[in-house]
Amino acid sequence: MRPVLIYLPFHIPIYSYGVMLGLSLIVGWYIVLGLCERDKMDREKMGSLYVLTAICSVAGARLLYVFTNLDRFDSFFDLFKVWQGGLVAYGGFLGGFLTGVIYCLVKKIKLLAWADCVVPSLGTGLALTRIGCFMFGCDFGQPAPGLAWAVQFPKDSPAWAEQLKQHLIDNTATHSLPVHPTQIYEMFVGLTLFGLTMLVRRYRTFSGQMFVSFTMGYAVLRFYLETLRADEQRGNIGSLSTSQFIGIVTFVLAGALYIWLWKWQKAHPGSLRYWEAAPVAAEVAAPKKKRRKK
Repeated sequence: MRPVLIYLPFHIPIYSYGVMLGLSLIVGWYIVLGLCERDKMDREKMGSLYVLTAICSVAGARLLYVFTNLDRFDSFFDLFKVWQGGLVAYGGFLGGFLTGVIYCLVKKIKLLAWADCVVPSLGTGLALTRIGCFMFGCDFGQPAPGLAWAVQFPKDSPAWAEQLKQHLIDNTATHSLPVHPTQIYEMFVGLTLFGLTMLVRRYRTFSGQMFVSFTMGYAVLRFYLETLRADEQRGNIGSLSTSQFIGIVTFVLAGALYIWLWKWQKAHPGSLRYWEAAPVAAEVAAPKKKRRKK
């Protein structure tokens, strides 16, 4: 654990999670805008949309965490301490997606074309922010004493405090019990989904294919990872965690969208291959021919 990466003069802390979150947004900027340019989308408009989407994604991730953990906030200012962790990935995805929908409708941008350019950056974003989670000590896994790669977190860490609350250890313990490093698992999930979406991009037959592949892939992998998590901050809907419930809903919706897009592409070949559309050129008025005088 290293919750604070460095201290600036006057003992100002720079939190590890905040650094990794910021790094994920910078990496995402280059990935998204690079893919947009290759797909013949306007870089200036896409840059503005990326910034707006990034802000709303962080806000959405924080809001979902707050709604599922209202009892954990002592003051109004605590709601804004995102640099200390406390973001839910699905909240970020939904916040960014809704922002993209509204912006694309207003600016008359092909939503599926934009979504396909964004999802690879979600994979790298997951990978980088989960490293931040590991350094901060949140999002830890279930006890796994016999697991060769299990990790122990130090005293007063979130894992230690949770195990003390559950009477799995006493307050003399210097470390938590060995637990699944679920943060590292999700880091690999992010890298896997990045590779998957880029592979789909290479062989895609219609726009939206990358977006749907990421959505369905993450839903399945996150559902399983939730069975290994032990932190209580995830919230619950019945017997499912909040993320498991959202994962089921998004998997079904994404599957239905894939079938609809596939059928539409089959009935209208080439109509959804937005990346092949030529850039809109400025109209130039042709000079009028002068009539010859007889």
